[in-house]
Amino acid sequence: MQPALNISTSILGQPWRWRGTEADARDENFTPDDLVAQLLLTRGCPREELEAHRKPSIRAFMPNPSIFQDMERAAARMADAVTAREQVTIFGDYDVDGATSAALLIRLLRELGLEARAYIPDRLMEGYGPSGEALVRLAQGGSTLIVTVDCGAQAFDALDMAKAAGVDVIVVDHHKCASALPVAHALVNPNRLDEADDAAAHGHLAAVGVAFLLGAALVRELRTRGWFAERPEPKLLDLLDIVALGTVADVAALKGLNRAFVAQGLKVMAQRRNIGLNALIAASRLTRAPTCSDLGFALGPRINAGGRVGKSDLGVRLLTTEDPEEARLIAEELNQFNEERRAIEMLVQEGAEQAALSKGNRAVTVVAGRGWHPGVIGIVAGRLKEKLGRPAIVIALDDDGVGKGSGRSIGGVDLGSAVLAAKDHGLLVAGGGHAMAAGLTIAEDRIEAFSDFLDTRLESDIVRAQGERALLLDAVLAPGGVTPALVEALEAGGPYGMGWPAPRVAAGPVRIIRADQVGSGGHVRVILAGDDGRQIKAVAFRSAETALGQALLAAPRDRRLWIAGRARIDDWASRPAAEIHIEDAAWFD
Repeated sequence: MQPALNISTSILGQPWRWRGTEADARDENFTPDDLVAQLLLTRGCPREELEAHRKPSIRAFMPNPSIFQDMERAAARMADAVTAREQVTIFGDYDVDGATSAALLIRLLRELGLEARAYIPDRLMEGYGPSGEALVRLAQGGSTLIVTVDCGAQAFDALDMAKAAGVDVIVVDHHKCASALPVAHALVNPNRLDEADDAAAHGHLAAVGVAFLLGAALVRELRTRGWFAERPEPKLLDLLDIVALGTVADVAALKGLNRAFVAQGLKVMAQRRNIGLNALIAASRLTRAPTCSDLGFALGPRINAGGRVGKSDLGVRLLTTEDPEEARLIAEELNQFNEERRAIEMLVQEGAEQAALSKGNRAVTVVAGRGWHPGVIGIVAGRLKEKLGRPAIVIALDDDGVGKGSGRSIGGVDLGSAVLAAKDHGLLVAGGGHAMAAGLTIAEDRIEAFSDFLDTRLESDIVRAQGERALLLDAVLAPGGVTPALVEALEAGGPYGMGWPAPRVAAGPVRIIRADQVGSGGHVRVILAGDDGRQIKAVAFRSAETALGQALLAAPRDRRLWIAGRARIDDWASRPAAEIHIEDAAWFD
């Protein structure tokens, strides 16, 4: 494939290519006449579905919930609980997906006249997923139905204990499943191996998306029973703000139904109907309607901070409260925990990077350390993955020699399946996940064997993925073309995220007329001048110690280069202006 702009090796050592191919955008019978069509087509949108993808709606992408295994059985059991006023507990994971999934079902059940309880395990004391002891305690406390959300697909022992205690459990999950399934009243998961193709096609949903489908099935079941003859039917679409937050924060692929969830959810969020979300938006100092990026980088991390370094139930409490003052206090507490999380993360990051240096050139970087906070290892694994260009797993060891690990992968390498396979080979105490992320529990003396197993299983996939590495471009512009109007036009092809990448533009050729290191994170800010006489601002985040940052800081003022990255609006100034967030650069001459 011909490199874009003839750049075969950039400053970061990669080729630049155009996203998609000529065939994506045109043939003898088809020529898109606008930028949005080009963006949609090069992200895999079929031509016949262009209109549906321009303004993704729930109606256009929502499947019949009954296509999923156990969905009707789960909905019927929950309907029984509603009509009989049973005591129901929603057992959620401690991350954003778990909190939003639990909050969605609690708010829906509240509208149906049933006040369900929430149970979120403590990350440090209880670990991931339902424990048998916790489920039995809930049963002894009067719960006759427990719904696990964003967990449970691998909880064999725990669900056996729940069954023995006489409590019904419905599992609502999206993580990889083994061929054998745990015993439950119902297990709803598009990633079950026995799902038909139409259901398995929704395997990219976050748990909160699966919970929304269960909510739709529950409302439908109650409707057939005549439950709404004398009471109003809940408006499920009003809960899409919660669905959007969980979907983006869990880095679910924004394709198909997920795009509709996020596009419509952002509209609901802009109306500020959820008291807790409104307080969180205020605590995040957002003065405009939240964007998709805000969900991932402002709101999501604050809810996650409760589960990472604070109190695990703060997120679900925030999203379900009807008291503005309680919401304000919880949001402020989460904000403080987020600041603490950043400080802890920095320390663990330094230790993990030092440990990675001693691992050599392994296919998968696996590092472990004592004193590392388990609440931040997932974030650190993501940073290592980005820095090293290969999957990374970070393990926090306790004094008993047991490690809690979290991993992040690169595109084209299924880490979740590899972790499940390692568990089946007896290398892990527990483990699971999905293609891009995984969690595990491991004995310290098995770490080396586990690392060897991953190298053997994944090396060829990693080599292939790294060989296909390239910076993909959507457009090339002169500096004068980087305007707020351009950014607005590009955003019309969104929402963007995992699986539906934000547009990347190249600008140039330009000369650097000023370059400075700014902030405590090692950012490099530059002012660029083009041959068209126009100037633009740009910033390369966390780059000061990288080849990119060093090149920008040391570039001769008379040497021209191309820059590539995301066009963004800088709304800190009195008048909004466009700038580029630099991801790579290449010399022009």
